Amino acid sequence: MRIAILSDTHSKQSTVRTALDLAARHNAELILHCGDIADAETIRLFPPHTHFVFGNCDYEREEMEVAVREIGGELDPAWACIERAGKRIAFLHGDDPGRLHDLEHADAFDFVFYGHTHVAKEHRTGKTRVINPGALCRAAVKTFVVLDLPSGEMERIVVR
Repeated sequence: MRIAILSDTHSKQSTVRTALDLAARHNAELILHCGDIADAETIRLFPPHTHFVFGNCDYEREEMEVAVREIGGELDPAWACIERAGKRIAFLHGDDPGRLHDLEHADAFDFVFYGHTHVAKEHRTGKTRVINPGALCRAAVKTFVVLDLPSGEMERIVVR
């Protein structure tokens, strides 16, 4: 199973469209959005197999919740935990450093994904691989990640 991890799209719909096209070309079966979507119209660009969490710049939450239901996606306001291909995954925006620290150090997840910083990063804490996919707005290089869950192979995709 291949998943795409995006964050910090901040209503940049043309960039989101390009990223979603690239995710489809990389055969992503699931999309995780780590917050700072910013509006309901941007959510409506996403396919049904998308899971969202809110970020600190997601102010229109009621309208965004409606849009997630309309597309058939999933939304967890603060953070989410899912299991796919035998891997436990947590994802959140990352603006709450205490929560990020707790999830990273829980020794309960194979992966923790987060955004907020607009800086792509990756490291390991115990068994947990912690990945920030970068941002699709306000970043020197706009990036997201496609991850093959069974193998753990990750590709950072640059969006132009």
